[in-house]
Amino acid sequence: MNATDRAMATHTQQIRFTRSHDGARLAWAASGHGPVLVKAATWLSHLEHDWDSPVWRHQLQALSERYRVVRYDERGCGLSDWQVPELSFDSWVRDLETVVDAVGAERFVLLGISQGASIAVAYAVKHPERVTHLVLQGGYARGRLVRSTSPQQAEEAEVMCRLAEIGWGKSDPSFRQFFTTQFIPGGTPEQHDWFNELERISTSPANAANFMRAFNTIDVTALLPQVSCPTLVLHSTRDVRVPFAEGRLMASAISGAQFVPIDSGNHLLLEHEPGWARALEAIEAFLPRTKASGADPRVSGLSPRLLGLLDLMAQGRDNSQIAAVLGLSEKTVRNHVTQLFDRLGVGNRSQAIVLARDNGLGRGG
Repeated sequence: MNATDRAMATHTQQIRFTRSHDGARLAWAASGHGPVLVKAATWLSHLEHDWDSPVWRHQLQALSERYRVVRYDERGCGLSDWQVPELSFDSWVRDLETVVDAVGAERFVLLGISQGASIAVAYAVKHPERVTHLVLQGGYARGRLVRSTSPQQAEEAEVMCRLAEIGWGKSDPSFRQFFTTQFIPGGTPEQHDWFNELERISTSPANAANFMRAFNTIDVTALLPQVSCPTLVLHSTRDVRVPFAEGRLMASAISGAQFVPIDSGNHLLLEHEPGWARALEAIEAFLPRTKASGADPRVSGLSPRLLGLLDLMAQGRDNSQIAAVLGLSEKTVRNHVTQLFDRLGVGNRSQAIVLARDNGLGRGG
């Protein structure tokens, strides 16, 4: 793998659109090559601005070096429609179904961060045949009103919604800084400024309040014991936005789940902190290998694009299916297959598949 190939694999994304069940237009993006990893959407997202941001860039690039990463803007956010028929838990689950179908991914890793964790749990229970592994980071099964134990906590939840309605769209970032400090209290001034601006451009004040009111009533505790795929739960020990106890609850209720506490006070793990390196290490150890073991230099020396193609081929996919997953034409896939056979020194598809599986590929299908 040379520097040019790596840069192409990790520093580019393709943005597309699809329509959800009720006509809402959803923006989704894909980056990288290899087995598919889908990130369940969260609010405060913007596909274009997140890509090179000081808050998300390190995570997106690290995952895109190993997987074909699919993410999408939540309805009401970013490049997706802001004016939508509803903002509800059920609509978010259906939106995830819509994006997965648009991508053409039959089996994939599912990543849920923050509120996206509850969406990921619901999807994994509803579609156990499609989710190979589940990774939950900073998530919760119970919204603020569900887990509140006093009238004061319920009042605080509503006050946050009112703050969004009053100050979200103002040029003065002081109202939004309150939320930023909860998400990334350990962030640099640059990261705080960027997140303040993301909040403003990613959604409207009315949507922000409606999002939070819907989040407050989430309750997927009954679904946790029904999760059947291997699951990894990561949670910052000093998370202000979502209590550490919520991550522990999710891990304890999902059979066989691995729980990795992260020594951090940030809800979203930042590149400069040791907690991010620990989280990435845990994710890499948990998920199946995405690259060849190195036993055969013909395979280990492939570019990310050809390695991803070979992995899909080893999963038993034909050219039309590979074209759908990678967003390419069948003619382009045929050309890449010819190039792949030449690089591997094989004469046909069967020989390529045997070589790929001998080197640990094909496990994501």
